[in-house]
Amino acid sequence: MLLGSIQPSLRRYLRDLVGAADAEDTLQEVLLLVYRKLSWLEKPELLRPWAFRIASRSAFRHLKNERRRLEDPADEALLATMPAPNFAPPAEGLPAMLEGSAISPASRAVLILHFQEGLTLPEVAAVLEIPLGTAKSRLAYGLTTLRKKLAKERS
Repeated sequence: MLLGSIQPSLRRYLRDLVGAADAEDTLQEVLLLVYRKLSWLEKPELLRPWAFRIASRSAFRHLKNERRRLEDPADEALLATMPAPNFAPPAEGLPAMLEGSAISPASRAVLILHFQEGLTLPEVAAVLEIPLGTAKSRLAYGLTTLRKKLAKERS
């Protein structure tokens, strides 16, 4: 029952991150890891972020093996002090907008966790194990790319 409660969110997250073709295999790997390591979870209320962290690691490992992962260089000290962008893409159209290779998997993960799964930016940073400044940078990059994509589609 516990795995069943988090499975739909993880499936959606992985599908948007690694693509539909590889999402089920990655999800199966994630659910096995969650099951095996469940005894390590000290606070039950952190199950969902903890499962997303495992899913993120698995997805990025998969993308790295596929050599599709892009790196986002950033000046962490400067980015940590900057406010996060407040543009929010329409929730119902987010998966369609994230398709393609225009947005890096790293930025895509931040967008999905923040807008689709409703996590705060500090929670997103904790799930992805990145500094808050990097989460803000990836969010800004992803939103800029989405704005350009929307402007191009409207013209």
